[in-house]
Amino acid sequence: MRKKIVAGNWKMNKNLQDGVELAKTVNRQVEDNNVIVILCTPFIHLSEVSNVITKDNLFLGAQNCASEASGAFTGEVSVDMIGSTGAEYVIIGHSERRSYYNEDDATLNKKVKLALSADLTPIFCCGEVLAEREAGKHMKVVKDQIDKGLFDLSPDNFSKVVIAYEPVWAIGTGVTATSGQAQEMHKAIREMIAEKYGNQVAEGISILYGGSCKPSNAAELFANPDVDGGLIGGASLSAADFMGIVNAF
Repeated sequence: MRKKIVAGNWKMNKNLQDGVELAKTVNRQVEDNNVIVILCTPFIHLSEVSNVITKDNLFLGAQNCASEASGAFTGEVSVDMIGSTGAEYVIIGHSERRSYYNEDDATLNKKVKLALSADLTPIFCCGEVLAEREAGKHMKVVKDQIDKGLFDLSPDNFSKVVIAYEPVWAIGTGVTATSGQAQEMHKAIREMIAEKYGNQVAEGISILYGGSCKPSNAAELFANPDVDGGLIGGASLSAADFMGIVNAF
C-alpha cells in the first residue's frame, strides 16, 4: 500500500521562533495514523524543529541541498549536514529552484543521488509552466524531467523517491489544477514509471500534488486513485489550514 503523505514547504517564511511555534502546534495536532506528515523548513530551523517533533508520523525535511558532498562551497548546505539535524527528507527540483536558480536536470540528478547516499528521501518535483500546458507539451515536459532526473537510478533506489507533480501555473496563484487534470498527470507519471521499472515499483511510489492545494479542495484531489497526498506551500504556514489538508485523508 502506497504511503499517504502531506508535506509542508514553508519556503522562505517564518523566523526561527515563529517556525518553532508553528511546528509545536502541528506536532500537538497531528494524529497518530497512517498519514505521513512532513515539515520542510528553512535550513536554520531544522535542528530546533527536530527537537519539538514527538509524533511517530511527523517528520522533518529540508527544501534543498547542495549539489556537492562537501568542500569550498560558501553558503551551501550538504546532505550530511541536513541529515545531522534529524531531517529525513529533502525537496529537490522545486520549480522555484529550477526557475530562479537555473537548476538543470543534470544538477538535480546529482542532488538526488547525494540525498540517497545520505539516507535522505528525495521529494523530487516536476511540472510544466502555463505556456507548455497551453501548447500541449505538458506530458513531454514532465516525462523529460523525470527521465533525466531519476531514470538512471537502480530500481531499489528509485523506490525510495517521492515524486511531487506541481503544475507551475498553479503555484501561489490560487489557480488549482482540476481534480481530473491532477489525476491525468499522476496516472501518466505512474505509467512512465511502470514502463521503466515495472508495475510493482510504479504501484509503490507515492506521487504528491503541489499547486494551490487547500482545505477546501484537498479531499477532492486526494480522492483520485493516483494522487497520494500533497506538497503544500502557502497553506502550510497556518497550522489550521495545514491540518485541514492533512485531515482531508
